[in-house]
Amino acid sequence: MKTESDRKRIREFLDLLDNEKYNLSRYSKPVLVYFVDENKRVKYSIWEEDLLNRFGIDNVDGWDHEDDLSFCPDWVADEIEDDEDWDEDDDEDF
Repeated sequence: MKTESDRKRIREFLDLLDNEKYNLSRYSKPVLVYFVDENKRVKYSIWEEDLLNRFGIDNVDGWDHEDDLSFCPDWVADEIEDDEDWDEDDDEDF
């Protein structure tokens, strides 16, 4: 599981997923808690920072939403996959 507490990044995440169910103005310090599974699905919830600090990320046992990783911002992916078709010579074309 990973966390993101930057409000702008959380807003970007929700906007790209077109998730209007969360109203960030209801949170004083929102934290996005997410996990990318082996099927490239991102599972996520938003927590209040003080609750997450009090109980710990290890006690997060469920997710409010699940979406496809392809709709998420690039920073969500654990690793950037190597493009097998890319070649260093391709840079010379630009």
